[in-house]
Amino acid sequence: MKGKMVQHLHREIELLKKKIIQEATLVEENLRESIKALLERDADLAQRIMARDTVIDAMEVEVEEDCLKIFALYQPVAIDLRYLVAFLKLNNDLERIGDLTANIAARAASLATQDIMQIPDEIPEMARITQQMLKNSLDALVDLDGEKAAEVLAEDDQVDVLHEAMYSVIGSFMQQDPEHVSLWLEILAVSRYLERIADHCTNIAEDVDYLLSGQINRHQSE
Repeated sequence: MKGKMVQHLHREIELLKKKIIQEATLVEENLRESIKALLERDADLAQRIMARDTVIDAMEVEVEEDCLKIFALYQPVAIDLRYLVAFLKLNNDLERIGDLTANIAARAASLATQDIMQIPDEIPEMARITQQMLKNSLDALVDLDGEKAAEVLAEDDQVDVLHEAMYSVIGSFMQQDPEHVSLWLEILAVSRYLERIADHCTNIAEDVDYLLSGQINRHQSE
């Protein structure tokens, strides 16, 4: 690829990276505020978060179209190709985190009307770890920091343990309060959404690892 074409390609990749960071920032904000809406029983905030999900969806489509345009125009190779492949994958993960965050907001809006509802301690702890995972995975992307990416992979196990514990916690609440089984199931759904968000953060961290090493290490532990 000739010098001027390479310059154009690198400029396009930098612009694409900025768009992804903008998308990621909005996703991170929505996750933080969806948890706030849940814990503070703020139905109005929950509704605003759900409305903003359409913005994330539009950003995801724009990033994907830009990636495909760059593939078609420049036919990148080596590290540039890895960047674009990784961007496509993590763009999808960000959109899925956005969807799951909107799901949490929907549960928050529903539960905000239930005065008797108690949020188990495991939920804010899962939320704290998951938010840290998202921050670390995005920091790893921006700084191409392999150590940050490794931290995310380690934190995922903590979320899995807490989510597994939620089944017995919710089961106990159901026995004590059988009249509100459907509400306890909504709390369990929030736990499931957080666990899936953690999985997508792990995917982003693995995409950063792919950028740095050129190797796909997903599922290695299996």
